Amino acid sequence: MTVILIIVAVVIVLGLIVGLGFIAPRNRRGSLEPPSKRRTLVDDRVVPPEEVERAALVEAEVTADLATHVPVDDVVVEVVEDEVVEETVVEEVAERPRFRDRLGKARAALSGAMGSIAGRSKIDAETWDELEEALILADVGVGSTQELLDHLRARVKVDGLSNGEELLGALKAEMADRLSGFDRELKLSSDSGPTVWLFVGVNGVGKTTTIGKIGVREVREGRTVLMAAGDTFRAAAAEQLGMWAERAGAEFVRGNEGGDPSAVIFDGVEAASARTIDLVLADTAGRLHNNVNLMEELSKVRRVADKGDGTVTEVLLVIDATTGQNGLVQAKQFTEAVELTGVVLTKLDGSAKGGIVIAIHDQLGIPVKLVGLGEGAEDLVSFDAHEFVEALFA
Repeated sequence: MTVILIIVAVVIVLGLIVGLGFIAPRNRRGSLEPPSKRRTLVDDRVVPPEEVERAALVEAEVTADLATHVPVDDVVVEVVEDEVVEETVVEEVAERPRFRDRLGKARAALSGAMGSIAGRSKIDAETWDELEEALILADVGVGSTQELLDHLRARVKVDGLSNGEELLGALKAEMADRLSGFDRELKLSSDSGPTVWLFVGVNGVGKTTTIGKIGVREVREGRTVLMAAGDTFRAAAAEQLGMWAERAGAEFVRGNEGGDPSAVIFDGVEAASARTIDLVLADTAGRLHNNVNLMEELSKVRRVADKGDGTVTEVLLVIDATTGQNGLVQAKQFTEAVELTGVVLTKLDGSAKGGIVIAIHDQLGIPVKLVGLGEGAEDLVSFDAHEFVEALFA
């Protein structure tokens, strides 16, 4: 009897335990946990409640931030209620480089040559000799140097200048005067057909790269552009110009390697006319691989470019500023072949001494219209006479 009572008691106790188990809250594995420790099943993954709460808080913060955020970088975000958010990327145009920042080497060369002149207490024969030597070393050239000195001697007498510092101030003013008074604007045709700008110069001066940079700038200003690869004799010249055309978003015309440059440029002008393109930038040969004289070929190119619907408004000579007086010799040769309207001076930020600018204006009577102050497309800038002189003497 006692055994039976014990068995009954055990059964009752087990029944109570089982009953309490069904009443108590259970987790996914069947263990007892308080409600605050329960976990949530998300995408078949067990997520602890603290993660759920943290995600909800982050989502609320992001939503509030988007509602008040005003972008300041190069992405413009327009938030429209109950609509898809649209993003428009704004192209960032680099700031125009300053002459003073890029002419450090030229300024150092000039100041080194003229350093002792500024400290002189009087202007004597030795002062004039030092100034003459300094100007020639700065690539001003013998002819332009003599003209500068003649004008400075007259100014010393008229203005009563007495020391080296005043003499250098007069030199600075004389240089600025000589570089002023030129029309440096790149001309566009007023006729209905396309404007044509021809680029000439020897190989290696940066002619093709200059065309590419100008193309980028003109497209940014809203003009339609076609580049014509008229340098058919230099290996890879057309490929190089083609890459610039693609970068600028310009049209491109090329011919067969070793073909007639005039024919390529003529086809380019005709294509521009048919497509109502504003501007044709025409590359030309810097040297030839046959018996035809380069200058004769350029004269032919100039005549052909003006035929048809196009109008040549600029013939620009590209010169490497680091070649110094050799660049002036090149300029004289090209002037005899084609009527130049201006000069593009590349690599002025390099080891160029700067005086070649004075020599070009004095000896050729044509303006420097553009100068290269770096490698980027934005580093090809319009020449500013006063800014240039200030940068040399700053």
